[in-house]
Amino acid sequence: MKQEIYQRGPIACGIAVPQALDDYTGGIYCDDTGDMEIVHDISIVGYGVENDQKYWLVRNSWGTHWGEDGFFRVCRGTNNINIESDCAWATPKDTWTEPHWHKTTDAEKNDPKNDYTVYAFPQPEFTSSVSDGLEKSWLDKPMNGGCRVEEAVFEHGDVKHTPYSWDIIADEDLPSGIDWRNKDGTNYLSWNKNQHIPQYCGSCWA
Repeated sequence: MKQEIYQRGPIACGIAVPQALDDYTGGIYCDDTGDMEIVHDISIVGYGVENDQKYWLVRNSWGTHWGEDGFFRVCRGTNNINIESDCAWATPKDTWTEPHWHKTTDAEKNDPKNDYTVYAFPQPEFTSSVSDGLEKSWLDKPMNGGCRVEEAVFEHGDVKHTPYSWDIIADEDLPSGIDWRNKDGTNYLSWNKNQHIPQYCGSCWA
């Protein structure tokens, strides 16, 4: 989880929601009820340590009036509120250094869910160009020049600023904390909107 968050950003996780989390106003939350029933989804946007207590930094969807401006911190490393059991993210696989082109199967071509009204199907695939140029792959260099280049070359060589998706960083080399609200001085999170909560007014809901 730390590896993914550090390298590529927030991840989605399911959590249990004890009453004390509903009532949370700040600090590092450590549930003591043992509630492990996942009933809510959140995104973990960072992690850190405060006074020797490790925590996950979590973005919730209950509005900025709740918790720490819509966020909360929860104990890390003990699967508190089941936060470390049901997480999801996608890590790109390198299929271009050694080309592995997808070949559409008959099942994919004939899937009844294909929407033929929007675009031609099946979608174009990679094929080897033939010598007369009548059948060229959509990946080949465009005949009209176009704006796509086969390979970009940087004057001083390729500079790697971040790890590739298949790179694994040693645990001891991961930073002790990261917060995607302030990653190298930039907030990469979208606006945390307030949730509208209906107020009962006797004869109506407002």
